[in-house]
Amino acid sequence: MAGVFGHPGYARFWAADTVSAFGTYVTTVALPIVAIATLRATDAEVGLINGARWAPYLLFGLLAGVMADRYRRRPILVVTDLARAVLLALIASLALTGMLTVPALMLLVAVFGVMSLLYEAAHQSYLPGLVPTAALTRANARMEQSASLAQTTGPFLGGSLVAAVGAPAAMVVDAVSYLLSGLLLATIRRNEPVPHPGRRDLGRELREGLAWVYRHPVLAPYAVTLHARFLFASVASTVFTLFVVRGLDPGLPPDRAAFGLGVVLAVGGVGAVVGTSLSHVAGRWGAGRAIVVERVVEPLGWTLVALAVTGTAGWVMVGVAQFLIWLVLGVSGPNEMGYRQAVTPDRLQGRMNATIRSLNWGMLTVGAPVGGLLAQYIGYRPAIWIGVAGMAVAATAAALSPLRNARHPEPTPPPEPAVVHG
Repeated sequence: MAGVFGHPGYARFWAADTVSAFGTYVTTVALPIVAIATLRATDAEVGLINGARWAPYLLFGLLAGVMADRYRRRPILVVTDLARAVLLALIASLALTGMLTVPALMLLVAVFGVMSLLYEAAHQSYLPGLVPTAALTRANARMEQSASLAQTTGPFLGGSLVAAVGAPAAMVVDAVSYLLSGLLLATIRRNEPVPHPGRRDLGRELREGLAWVYRHPVLAPYAVTLHARFLFASVASTVFTLFVVRGLDPGLPPDRAAFGLGVVLAVGGVGAVVGTSLSHVAGRWGAGRAIVVERVVEPLGWTLVALAVTGTAGWVMVGVAQFLIWLVLGVSGPNEMGYRQAVTPDRLQGRMNATIRSLNWGMLTVGAPVGGLLAQYIGYRPAIWIGVAGMAVAATAAALSPLRNARHPEPTPPPEPAVVHG
């Protein structure tokens, strides 16, 4: 670990990401409670709010990738972190003063999504400039480990804060975390030259990014099956929050249900910590096999949610399910990111990441509202079963594709020194 942190700028980059991750998991609990308890939103409205968060990824994701390749990435990271701090503080203020409405929350969440989109396109593309290719999987694993550690405590903290001071006030913690993250990133002094000066053709740049992903023999099946996985996982995860807060223990007040949700998500965080700790070992199987294992096991975890009974036993079942789901996601995540970054030239990093990520998260624009509607009209469990079936089909397609044989590229050895004959 000391070797990875020895690369200039990486330690602050990691610290900023870790601080932000802790706050984000507070909002993961607090934001749905703002909608459900403060605004009395219906299941369908909760799905629309979740969809608004991810709509910018579908609408502007490819443009964000072009920006991350055209401009310096660190300034983008700093500005978007500070902007997100302001937006969360505004949501909390409006909720505390009784001025927040469902349409206003959707609008603010959508603007927040634009800032997150720009941040993530630059974030994933900035890391390869801080560490060498051979260290990318390990560097991603360190960041995944800290994010997973945040996941084990952030939801618990979020649930506790919601129970103690209310959901709007709890969101202020996340606003502060974005502020600190932006200030940390601003102190990185590693030189970052302006990429690719000269004339630029937006259309050509967009086509080039799309072609790199969807014509690549491994990235293409990886991306397409991942998009499908995100679509059906977003259905399941949207319904999951509603199920835990409203259906798992119907007599529980919303604030106590929020605390329970935080505990369950924290258990998932423990699974993610274990998974990321094993990701480097799993990478020896080959990146493709690690990814395929995750795709196959994840719907099994969601099956356990769909089968959960009510009451205490049900809480145990959904906790075990979250542990299993995040365990395999933790194993796969660093291998996925390391492979993507290692096989992609630097000039295409922003567009590659934004192409894949924008359509991944764009699927939530569709899946989250669909999940809310399914929950409202056919019930929580049938809606989760639909998500399970879709993820299982995507997993089968991934397992039968060239993705299963993908391996991280071997580092290129340095050239032999020239022999000078005297």
